[in-house]
Amino acid sequence: MRKKTEATRANVLLTGFDPFDREAVNPSWEAVRALDGWKVEGATVHARQVPCVFGEAIETLASAMDELKPQLVLCIGQAGGRSEITPERVAINIDDGRIADNAGHQPIDLPVIAGAPAAYFSTLPIKAMVRDLRAAGVPASVSNSAGTFVCNHIFYGLMHRIATHPVDGLRGGFIHIPYLPEQAARFPGAPSMSLAVMVQALRIAVATALSVKRDVAETGGQLH
Repeated sequence: MRKKTEATRANVLLTGFDPFDREAVNPSWEAVRALDGWKVEGATVHARQVPCVFGEAIETLASAMDELKPQLVLCIGQAGGRSEITPERVAINIDDGRIADNAGHQPIDLPVIAGAPAAYFSTLPIKAMVRDLRAAGVPASVSNSAGTFVCNHIFYGLMHRIATHPVDGLRGGFIHIPYLPEQAARFPGAPSMSLAVMVQALRIAVATALSVKRDVAETGGQLH
């Protein structure tokens, strides 16, 4: 196992996607790039945009990790229809596109990585993150499914890399965020969240992930 370098201790990598499915904006990138250069808990946050494309998303993430050698990686994605900030519990080894990605690819029932495990759990303190978000007045809950589109794809790719290329202290995971109000306006009745609240939420999530080494034992399960 490789030892931490100074860069590893000092960097946090946040990724957000470019717009997809005919949207003009993606809240994940808007929120992430607002934190580029922010310093917290002795670390510096670096924002990188990743393409909403199967394969390329993982490749772009890997390049950023090679460059920054981060201590913490949080991939962020849009979950239209959700009303809360939702740290994801598990990434599954399946690509099953309900729609095509931004390159026109629509894999159906294919593994993210052939021969790899069926699933990986996040190594983030997801329940502590939800606790701290709620304490700050931000709606949040644990999610037990990251879907089967590019969000789950990059989440699985991240966790596979962490599992197969271990770096001491490196942790990572995925967080879904809702629509922005201007997006929800196109879908009457759809929930949304302001960019300011999303940025605040990511600040809390990053700070908690850096400071909490052992997750809290609080309920985060669901009946279905």
